Amino acid sequence: MSVADKLTSRLPMIGERGERKDVVAVVKLHGVITPTPSPLARGSINLAAVESALTRAFAHERLKAVALQINSPGGAPTQSGLVAERIRQLADEKKVPVLAFAEDVAASGGYWLACAADEIYAHRTSMVGSIGVISGGFGFTGLLERFGIERRLHTAGANKSRLDPFSPEKPEDVEWLKKMHGQLHELFVDWVTERRGDRLSGSDDLFTGDVWLGARAVELGLIDGVGSLRQVISERYPDAEISVAEPKKPLLARLGIGAPAAASALLDAVQSKAAWSRFGL
Repeated sequence: MSVADKLTSRLPMIGERGERKDVVAVVKLHGVITPTPSPLARGSINLAAVESALTRAFAHERLKAVALQINSPGGAPTQSGLVAERIRQLADEKKVPVLAFAEDVAASGGYWLACAADEIYAHRTSMVGSIGVISGGFGFTGLLERFGIERRLHTAGANKSRLDPFSPEKPEDVEWLKKMHGQLHELFVDWVTERRGDRLSGSDDLFTGDVWLGARAVELGLIDGVGSLRQVISERYPDAEISVAEPKKPLLARLGIGAPAAASALLDAVQSKAAWSRFGL
């Protein structure tokens, strides 16, 4: 038999190919939610970063469901909302169910993302919830004084320099920030209530910013059950293949370079570490 004949004999004939399996697409949403990812941080989530992964996930021809694999301590509320809204838009267009699975933590903005799903599951050790708003920063006034550095800041508009880290903190600025937090908290509560509906227990603790482990989260109605991604998917869709779509990282981020400034990148990394550390991670 010639080489050509041998190769031809190994090719499947028309009608011999097995029936293509259904697909459950998995999208990994890992990291702090931020519009400005740093190459020094531990991964990040924003709409620009995850758009291609979401598009690929929902584009499968024999798609049965999309699973969101979430491991995030939260972050920027706007990016949380943008990503969640994009997930819902694609789910409604394709008319497929979306299931969310919490890993170590799905808290704050991470839980906002989970609520984009039709059902939410978590491991029994997962930390879930933190339905609240937090912001933090640094104050450098003492540092400037120590080194004799003079801060020169010129503005048009009385409130243009609110919460400037190089100026003393003003009570009226803090009050303004608290009002903003309150408004964002209301939007967060409305989103959770809209998505979870009568599954929520109505407990007074739900919207205090607290977090709970898997079993307690089920009791509160924050999630639908305790279980891992592969366990639930294998039970729900036993004949489906799992196809993972990971967000693509920029080349410079994969190489660990490309921060606009070393000091800025370092501060971003510190902020990221602080976000994870609130949950002991």
